[in-house]
Amino acid sequence: MAKEGTEIAEETEQMIDQKEPDNPVSAAVDPKEMRAVVLTGFGGLNKLKVTKKPMPEPQRGEVKIRVKACGLNFLDLMVRQGNIDNPPKTPLVPGFECSGIVESVGENTKGFEIGDRVMAFVNYNAWAEVVCTPLDFVYKIPDDMTFSEAAAFSMNFVTAYMMLFEVANLREGMSVLVHSAGGAVGLAVAQLCSTVPNVTVFGTASPFKHEAIKHSVTHVFDRNIDYVPEVKKISPDGVDIVLDCLCGENTGKSLTLLKPMGTYILYGSSNMVTGETKSFFSFAKSWWQVEKVNPIKLYEENKVIAGFSLLNLLFKQGGCNQVKTAVQKLLSLYDQKKIKPVVDSLWALEEVKEAMQRIHDRGNIGKLILDVEKSPTPLVSDVFTSTWEVLKGATEEESDKIVFLFLPSQKKI
Repeated sequence: MAKEGTEIAEETEQMIDQKEPDNPVSAAVDPKEMRAVVLTGFGGLNKLKVTKKPMPEPQRGEVKIRVKACGLNFLDLMVRQGNIDNPPKTPLVPGFECSGIVESVGENTKGFEIGDRVMAFVNYNAWAEVVCTPLDFVYKIPDDMTFSEAAAFSMNFVTAYMMLFEVANLREGMSVLVHSAGGAVGLAVAQLCSTVPNVTVFGTASPFKHEAIKHSVTHVFDRNIDYVPEVKKISPDGVDIVLDCLCGENTGKSLTLLKPMGTYILYGSSNMVTGETKSFFSFAKSWWQVEKVNPIKLYEENKVIAGFSLLNLLFKQGGCNQVKTAVQKLLSLYDQKKIKPVVDSLWALEEVKEAMQRIHDRGNIGKLILDVEKSPTPLVSDVFTSTWEVLKGATEEESDKIVFLFLPSQKKI
């Protein structure tokens, strides 16, 4: 009887290991088709689905990439809601960054060979098994960099680098205040600041993130409190640089903290993503809270306000060479082991809704990654269903052994 119970338990484990995901597109696909995340219309998470799409082929000057990993950003949530200027028509494949292996190249495409490990910027369409993008947006990655790290590298580290060194001219002995210090850009900012001697980093973040990021920043504050007096206790003269991804709602506070010749940089509007769907009330509230700036005071106080959008620089303003230079410098820092992308978690394409919800909840520390080859993690309900099928007909003794052996380890994390 004990032997039979063991065999049943092993069969149970095999059933769970081999259980196909509910999404039918996870099965083998036609060679001319690929899996992709499709946004069927602007709105909530239910507007996202994984489906089959025709396989793209590289045009002149393009690189075809077999995608291994894709990055998720707050911008992707805004795209899903249609909360951006001039949103593209749906249906569309979201995503702006990925990593993978070069599968083929178009005519007049030099510098890349089949099999090269690369990361790339994509003007949408990144959340798919295969993408094609112009070679100006593709970069080779180091042999020791994983595909997940590469997908977490491009958008966030380039944004952090350009703001700190190209816009704000970070130098030795300066001080930086960065909001959302526990996010992917915030952590990249902290790492890059550590490459310059004697830079003080002030960060705001949700309290539950403080323990995880306390070694990355010099001082960390609760994002829900008034941080201005706390910063001035430590640095009475204020700070040299403020990096704000909160749609300008902190502009007035940030300007009071800036030293003469200081720079305030707006690079995002993550606070506009307050719910699953676009809320015109939240949008209006965010806009109303943006404090008006008196231009006369700017020159009287010798302060600078700037903005930065990496994707606009790349895809609308011809900034490929500037970005390429930044990537080269960043990869050099990576080779010297001075910087390293922080990956919060990996998700299957079919789990994109859950991944987005984690960003909605501000639950991530570092970057969320869609792992194209990852199978969806079985839910607890799936486990109960599979186990029940085996338990039917088993003796009481056999049932106890199966439940004890299997259920404790089946949790979705």
